[in-house]
Amino acid sequence: MIRFRGQSAHTIDPKGRIIIPVRFRQMLEKQDNAGLMVSRMDKALVAYPYDKWDEIEDRILAQAEKSDAMRRFRRFFIGGATECPWDKQGRILIPPELRSYAALEKDIVLVGVTDHFEIWNRAKRDAEDALLEEEDMKKEEVRNEIAKLGL
Repeated sequence: MIRFRGQSAHTIDPKGRIIIPVRFRQMLEKQDNAGLMVSRMDKALVAYPYDKWDEIEDRILAQAEKSDAMRRFRRFFIGGATECPWDKQGRILIPPELRSYAALEKDIVLVGVTDHFEIWNRAKRDAEDALLEEEDMKKEEVRNEIAKLGL
């Protein structure tokens, strides 16, 4: 089972290519993944191994809920997804529309989130961390949820 952990600061080149950290790539290669499925969420990008992406699509398709919001989500998330194989240097090419959505211009951060990793604009990621520390962690319901994890 693939588990992405930690974070890495990188840059995106003018053509939109980013280097996948070796530790992430090695895990993916062990399971014969030669690239990633990349989509958009929370003003960042999410990158999944191909097999995990297939599971996500199956779960989305199996949803009994056929609300307008769920249909919009499917169009947004699945419709915005792109297959991104890596090149010989371990880079993937992020399409312009995904770069624009996540405001990926130069400084980026790749953040492991267990079954996938996220690709963030560095300044936006720093703001997310600050929001957690300055606001979320002051909320009793958030502290209680974290306490339930035994942390």
